[in-house]
Amino acid sequence: MTESAISPTYHRVLLKLSGEVFGGGQVGLDPDVVKGIARQMAEANRSGVQICVVIGGGNFFRGAELQQRGMDRVRADYMGMLGIVMNCLALQDFLEKEGIDTRVQSAITMGQVAEPYIPRRAIRHMEKGRIVIFGAGMGMPFFSTDTVAVQRALESRCDAVLIAKNGVDGVMTADPKKDPSATLIDEVTYQEAIERELRVIDQTAFALGAENKLPMVVFGMEGEGNITRALQGERIGTLVVPA
Repeated sequence: MTESAISPTYHRVLLKLSGEVFGGGQVGLDPDVVKGIARQMAEANRSGVQICVVIGGGNFFRGAELQQRGMDRVRADYMGMLGIVMNCLALQDFLEKEGIDTRVQSAITMGQVAEPYIPRRAIRHMEKGRIVIFGAGMGMPFFSTDTVAVQRALESRCDAVLIAKNGVDGVMTADPKKDPSATLIDEVTYQEAIERELRVIDQTAFALGAENKLPMVVFGMEGEGNITRALQGERIGTLVVPA
């Protein structure tokens, strides 16, 4: 089957990527990792899926960890937002090398490298087949990129938010590092996840998704083509649905 023959399940979707993945487990940026992610996203984009992205900045800075080392939390969070923008520019570069028009929109004004965050403009870009990468988090301290991902997905009128995880295949019955018998949950409601105290994503983000009935897919990045498969609506990982 050719790429053009694939019929995607999603019309428009937001992909959340962790910054740690961009660093390949190290501080900084691993170009080979980013190139591989871009290639998978480009394949899904060519099949007709409208895509926007939120990336973390943990491969450069994590505000909460810097705070524990004595830094002011507000200043540390702003440093983290700048790290996110660096990841965004790297992903944009490799996407455009794949021939995909890409726009970075930043919640902090930095006109020489990114557009300002304007939801209607982002939607218009996606309608034209461009991938939009949202940078600088929420533009405010104390908000995780999980929360930003759900908020941007809602404002961009996405069909679902896809949370790419490293080291797990989705939502598990327990922490697999502590319980070897932990198994993957194929589907769960927001309410069930709360009652079972399943650690899915940041609780603020989870509550926002539940309140607005936004479908969520949590999946593992490991495996050939997993990002493409998730973006095209293939059932992998865990589907979190409204009650």
